[in-house]
Amino acid sequence: MDKKVSPQLTKVNYKKKKNVLSSDVLIPKILAFFAVISIMTTVGIVLILIVESFGFFREVPFWEFISGIQWTPLFEPPQYGILPLISGTLLITLIASAVAIPIGLGSAIYLSEYAPAKVRNIVKPILEILAGIPTIVYGFFALTFVTPVLRFIIPQTEIFNALSAGIVVGIMIIPIISSLSEDAMVAVPTALRNGAYALGSTRLEVALKIVVPAAFSGIVASFVLGLSRAIGETMIVTLAAGNMAVMAYNPLQSLQTLTAYIVSVSSGDTRYGSIEYLTIYAVGMTLFVMTLAMNILASYISRKFREEY
Repeated sequence: MDKKVSPQLTKVNYKKKKNVLSSDVLIPKILAFFAVISIMTTVGIVLILIVESFGFFREVPFWEFISGIQWTPLFEPPQYGILPLISGTLLITLIASAVAIPIGLGSAIYLSEYAPAKVRNIVKPILEILAGIPTIVYGFFALTFVTPVLRFIIPQTEIFNALSAGIVVGIMIIPIISSLSEDAMVAVPTALRNGAYALGSTRLEVALKIVVPAAFSGIVASFVLGLSRAIGETMIVTLAAGNMAVMAYNPLQSLQTLTAYIVSVSSGDTRYGSIEYLTIYAVGMTLFVMTLAMNILASYISRKFREEY
């Protein structure tokens, strides 16, 4: 005997089906719109950098810009060699990586392979608190604490120096490297660990010879993200490293980075549209190219050494 469906129930089911179909059509369009906004924002930033940089390079030869060792655009006679700012940025990044990579990777190995669950749940959030501290606070910490300690240990250290700024930038990026590396290690299948233990490996051997190689692509990604943050750091280097645009070889002396120069010229004292003002975009384009190159290299390394499980 056939069951009759009431007209009201049929109407309700039709409305539900219509709402589901409407959401299936509408939601993807909204999400696609958000994605387009993100892409267009990036494209807009790059176009502004390129257009304004062309205005700078109409006045200054490109070869002079990338090969010159004097950077004095605000003095007479002006010199537009970017190498002092690049060397200062790379020196700060090198010091920061020497601090952050061993500590970040070591803490990630401990949290992933050694720490009990209760300890991990306490230590990891505390470690990640460092990522929430404003960089201006890091800058004052470098200037008022780290620098006096360095001057006590090494008396010839200048008040504004690369070593203090690099150490504190390294401290700032430790949570990025540690957290992302630990996530990559935790994602390694437990079966790999158990197989190594079954063959008689120690916990240290499993961590260094099994887990770290298996999570290598994720670890490299954490390194690059942290170092990209170090290259683009502004307030710490502005406060602690100084504003001397010199070829940086000695970490105990004052120097200037790409971002610190942008801050100093963007203070409002430079006339809009002048060649001194356009140096902001040329330096910004240089910084963009450096971080883009790092990300391309990291993407290549990640694809080359990626492990599929």
